[in-house]
Amino acid sequence: MSIETGPPGDMLSAHPETAYFWGRVAGDGECTEDCVTVRTRDETAARRLATIAGAEATDHRIVERAYAHDTAITRREDEYTVQVVGPLAERAGGALGLPFDGESGGYRLDPLADFDRQLLRGLVEGCGTVCFKSDDEAVGLSFVHADRSLLRTVQSLLEDAPVPAPYDQPGEASSGYWFGVDDDAVPALGEWLYEGSESTGLFAPCRRRKLHRSIERVR
Repeated sequence: MSIETGPPGDMLSAHPETAYFWGRVAGDGECTEDCVTVRTRDETAARRLATIAGAEATDHRIVERAYAHDTAITRREDEYTVQVVGPLAERAGGALGLPFDGESGGYRLDPLADFDRQLLRGLVEGCGTVCFKSDDEAVGLSFVHADRSLLRTVQSLLEDAPVPAPYDQPGEASSGYWFGVDDDAVPALGEWLYEGSESTGLFAPCRRRKLHRSIERVR
């Protein structure tokens, strides 16, 4: 929970915690009747997400997960699921334009715009992929999602970021659509993205660690 701001009084109000939480839900979760679900591969992040939303428990299992860019390749890994039961899912569908019960959403995330860093961080951890490109000595950041309109929302946030973050146009991937951020822009974007995160706890340690290590290799 944030040391600086405290817990949100309303899960749909503008707050660092809610921005991060809904970014994670949009990136790797869903809203269905009477339930908000969000997934993460990091146990610490799962606990933090559960605390933010007041979920009582998290589910842990080992899953066979397909690579986002090539679903023919799979790997076994931990998956933690946080579920919030009740009317929050339907409220989020209406207030934030999140897809509800399989219907497409408009992703009206403007109410969270004051905390765009936390929102984008949640999206990066939910549907972003970081890699170190040894041949080019560069850090890659791409976003993959089944819903192309979510990728357009991510691109809008990148355009408004205080550091330049040019990107490619979305293309088709085996799991939906994807686009990449310009390699030269990733180090500065990554540093801005996680600046101040230590004091709030709003991050997945494994994801932040991988990005920081990749950036250190090109500095």
